[in-house]
Amino acid sequence: MLENIQERQIRAVFDQKTIRVYQAYSDEIADAALSNGTFRPPTFKMERMTWIKPSFLWMMYRAGWGYKDAGQRRILAMDITRTGFEWALTHSCNTHRGDVMSPEEWSNLKLKSPVRIQWDPERNLQLEPLPYRSLQIGLSKEAVSLYTGEWIQKITDVT
Repeated sequence: MLENIQERQIRAVFDQKTIRVYQAYSDEIADAALSNGTFRPPTFKMERMTWIKPSFLWMMYRAGWGYKDAGQRRILAMDITRTGFEWALTHSCNTHRGDVMSPEEWSNLKLKSPVRIQWDPERNLQLEPLPYRSLQIGLSKEAVSLYTGEWIQKITDVT
């Protein structure tokens, strides 16, 4: 069964209009987001990069099933527009340069790109690494504004 899984694949709950991503937050940020239907200052820092994860199990690994620390106690599921998700991918660059461009080219690309992508090992229910990878997406600059102002359609507490 595992031999049919691509090494890098976006695994997510989705439909024609939305895709679900996860984030872990403190009680204060989670309560405000659920009340407002999105993330807003002052509890949410718009100037910081915020990482969204389509993989539920990778989110659980990152947050230690909500027990890692108080700042990651609450797990929220955001249903965001597919057009927003695709915009993020289109306007992204990798977190690591690799061998395909010079350090200078990569540095310039990072300065222009409001989104970072990173592939990390997927996890099983015991949070052990699997032989294939899941996507993390880091939103900054205009991408954070689009995420909080346009893309989020629904927030659910899945803690």
